[in-house]
Amino acid sequence: MRIGVNETGFVNISSACFQTHVGEPARNADEIVGMLEKAVAARTDLLILPELALTGYTCGDLFVRSALLSRVPEALDTVLKATAKTAPGMIVVLGAPVAAEGKLFNCALYIQDGRILACVPKSYLPNYHEYYEERWFSTESDRIRDMVEINGQTVPFGTDIIVESPSGLRVGAEICEDLWVGVSPHARLAAAGANVLVNLSASNETAGKSRKRRSLACVASGRTLGVYAYASSGPGESTTDLVFSGHLMIAVGSRIAAESMWKPGLITVTCDLEKIELERIRTRTESKGFAPSDLTNIRRVPAGPTPAVTGEPLWPATVESTPFVPKDDARRTERCKEILGMQAAGLVGRLTGTGIPRVVIGISGGLDSTLALLAICEAFDTLGRPRSDIIGISMPGFGTSARTKESARTLMTALGITQREIDIRPACRQHFADIGHPKDKYDVVFENVQARERTQILMDVANASQAIVIGTSDMSELALGWATFNGDHMSMYAVNAGVPKTLVKHLVSTMGLIHPELKDVLDVIVSTEISPELLPPDASGRIQSTESTIGSYVLHDFFLFHMMRFGYAKEKIVRLAKIAFPATDPAEIERTAATFFRRFYQQQYKRSSMPDGPKIGSVALSPRGDLRLPSDMRAIEG
Repeated sequence: MRIGVNETGFVNISSACFQTHVGEPARNADEIVGMLEKAVAARTDLLILPELALTGYTCGDLFVRSALLSRVPEALDTVLKATAKTAPGMIVVLGAPVAAEGKLFNCALYIQDGRILACVPKSYLPNYHEYYEERWFSTESDRIRDMVEINGQTVPFGTDIIVESPSGLRVGAEICEDLWVGVSPHARLAAAGANVLVNLSASNETAGKSRKRRSLACVASGRTLGVYAYASSGPGESTTDLVFSGHLMIAVGSRIAAESMWKPGLITVTCDLEKIELERIRTRTESKGFAPSDLTNIRRVPAGPTPAVTGEPLWPATVESTPFVPKDDARRTERCKEILGMQAAGLVGRLTGTGIPRVVIGISGGLDSTLALLAICEAFDTLGRPRSDIIGISMPGFGTSARTKESARTLMTALGITQREIDIRPACRQHFADIGHPKDKYDVVFENVQARERTQILMDVANASQAIVIGTSDMSELALGWATFNGDHMSMYAVNAGVPKTLVKHLVSTMGLIHPELKDVLDVIVSTEISPELLPPDASGRIQSTESTIGSYVLHDFFLFHMMRFGYAKEKIVRLAKIAFPATDPAEIERTAATFFRRFYQQQYKRSSMPDGPKIGSVALSPRGDLRLPSDMRAIEG
């Protein structure tokens, strides 16, 4: 059992609408029974149906006629029996009129296995423009009892209710207009622990209204750090003066995860309740603004286990393989421009604050130094400083290839910076002799001598030039500790520290599209195998390969994202990776995961002393900000 949730953390949530039969509860009940069968096929744990689903929303004065109200209990009984027979364990939330205390309430009923779990009345009744609900219904504030009898069952009655299941579901309900008011009931319910908020609606369609509903649902899910599921009535509602679109939405993390309009049907989203739990533990923002008394008197209504517990463990059918990289071309281009602007802005602040006129950077002809140089050029252009004050130094060593050496030279020339080339091999050979290390022993000393020699050159040139050294290591390398301590690990400002390797490649490619004069050289750099180029090529001429040593950066970035962004344990991340990468050997995924988690904890000491650098996304590794870990802890997930 994961923290506060079921074995995997996942549940299926569905929103549905059907062909409404206005004023005919029995026919609507039959439609709902049919929808239950579809929800069972989708392995739904929680099903949301529209406002007043049993009667239709547009019944008008029929709501105060016995001809309609007397037929509601029988129709509801049909649905109750069907939930027990057809959809065992599924929690169904549907809308129905409920007569109580000499009043009529527009309510959301929680149903499971033939039982009514709770009844939630609508808090805010619209009574403007096309709405006349106060003509027939009373509001939550008119309620005088905390319990109500419905179809022979006495159940909790009120808006102070969260229905809780062993599946990890904690559900709070509101109805249509409740979402549109200044302080919605869902805010209090989320603050009290509800992780799924549902809205049963009958919102008619007007030009542009769907966009506003969509925005409200996204804001609700974002502010509560939860799921917001919305179901509105559609086909079959009276079109005397209004049109209903059957708008269905499920919003997760400020975004619409699934949506449908203009047709009966069902949408389903596999939602991760563990993600919600961990995010709330980290931030605790959803409960701000409420007095303790507002939350402690919320009633908790127990529900039974749903299919997520009683059936096979639930996992999502698909998982995004590159979570740091937007899939949509236009959005990815926009994101890349934004990130380069943030990197440049960070450097502008550092240069302005220190008053230092120049920068020094090592240019290898690889991805990371290329991105860093592009950000530096952007910063200097913003400041109106000449690019000649950017000193790029190419430092070929024992493993430098002709390809990367030429790429470095071509890039620096194209960008118009001051360039120098310093061969580090003579100095390294002298150092090998000084420390008594064989010059042909290709071990970690052989590699790190070169990294530290390069850093020494950069630091000393910076001292001589009134400059600061700009670091090039990216976030993926920092996560793995794939840097030489006090070598390429060190600089005066690290512009790439917040950018993962998978995104670095797209940033460089995008800059080639934006700046055609750079496209050829940037394309070459992007297509070059990732390598530290510290060891000489082998007998067949192949250069040193980073990913052959530590595993795919695509996998490492996947592990990094899910561990840092959501706090998942290794076991869950590996399972998700096997879904995200179906063509990859599961053994390779497990080997790479073992490397990632071992190195991540083992190499924390390098991050504890890493240079300043701008935070770019929701995942960051700065010891001064997002990641506080002891430098000497053992890998807890190795």
